[in-house]
Amino acid sequence: MAQQRSAPTAYRWVVLAVGAVAQGTNAAVFLGLPAITPQLREHFGLSLPQVGLLLGAVNLGTMLTLVLWGAAADRHGERLVMTIGGFGAALCLALAAFDGPVVAGLALVGVGLFGASVNAASGRAVLTWFPAERRGFAMGIRQTATPLGAALAAAVLPIIALQAGVPVAFLALAGFTGFVGIAVALWIREPPWAVRSGQGQHGVVLKDPNLIRLSAASGLLVVPQFTAAALMVELLHDHRGVAVGLAAGLFAAAQVTGGVGRLVAGVWSDRSPNRVQPLKVLSVLIAVGFVLCAALDQAPVWILSTVLVPTAALALCWNGVAVTAAGELAPPGRTGTALGMQNTANYLSATVTPPIAGLVAVGIGWPAALLMAAAAAVGARVLLAVPFAARQLAPELP
Repeated sequence: MAQQRSAPTAYRWVVLAVGAVAQGTNAAVFLGLPAITPQLREHFGLSLPQVGLLLGAVNLGTMLTLVLWGAAADRHGERLVMTIGGFGAALCLALAAFDGPVVAGLALVGVGLFGASVNAASGRAVLTWFPAERRGFAMGIRQTATPLGAALAAAVLPIIALQAGVPVAFLALAGFTGFVGIAVALWIREPPWAVRSGQGQHGVVLKDPNLIRLSAASGLLVVPQFTAAALMVELLHDHRGVAVGLAAGLFAAAQVTGGVGRLVAGVWSDRSPNRVQPLKVLSVLIAVGFVLCAALDQAPVWILSTVLVPTAALALCWNGVAVTAAGELAPPGRTGTALGMQNTANYLSATVTPPIAGLVAVGIGWPAALLMAAAAAVGARVLLAVPFAARQLAPELP
């Protein structure tokens, strides 16, 4: 009996590994593409605000379908949802390699439409498999795959784009996304205690005031995250004259540091009285960091970089904790819907932040764009001031 019980609980690490790889692959697209912003501008002949719109296309598509994919995962399970989404995203990435910026933009919207399945379904899988006292750490691992995937893309994509061209960079992303879709189909499955929801039972989640407030705070925290993610290379290269390779390397360093920070924040949240306390502290630190970056805009590049890299890393640390908190606010069988709602707010901000931050940087100045990011973090801290009450997702497991 004990052996039968330990077998499925041990399998949770397989689910976590596959879910993390899927999450990292998805991040290689929506966070890795900004690393080739200069090449995208040259290839398509775009201005900075226009390339911001192109980079935001993936997030637009993701935002439109997150709740739908989450509800589908609650009803049909993660394997079907993530497999369909993975192969659909791979096809759209291949289409982005052809023709001009309009076709690429529409294809990237499609990448987001299908790729959204990973955000809602893989989070549901991890939260369902792991007990409460390990969820923060497990989700930290899953969320760490996001900056690590972006860092790997930031290191590899510029080389591919410079030597073989932007279309080949899109095709490389398409090939790996399809490979991960196969892994999902083979190895993702639900635990025996998973609860499925019925049709039409998701409205109560979408109306939960605590979840709405947490989602709004998460959306505000995405503003500094994507101000750094979408524009950091451009700030260092175009604004301060840093070589594009070095700028991409600093971006990659921020992503890796932020990934480690997600693990630390996850363990912190497991040991904290509640998941929201780490979010409050991180909001303040992020705001202070971006204010310092704005003040150091014209300082020597090495001084600016010394502050900008850890600030960008801090702006990445909070996601896993927020996702875990959102899942624990959901009643049994509604985890995917709750994660879809929380992620919708994130992707709404991720969609509008790059073009708005680009317009502010061009029209007013880079310090103004950095201060906008700081103000959003302050707004998140205000929303998190009221206490939250979390539910437990699943029975305590060994």
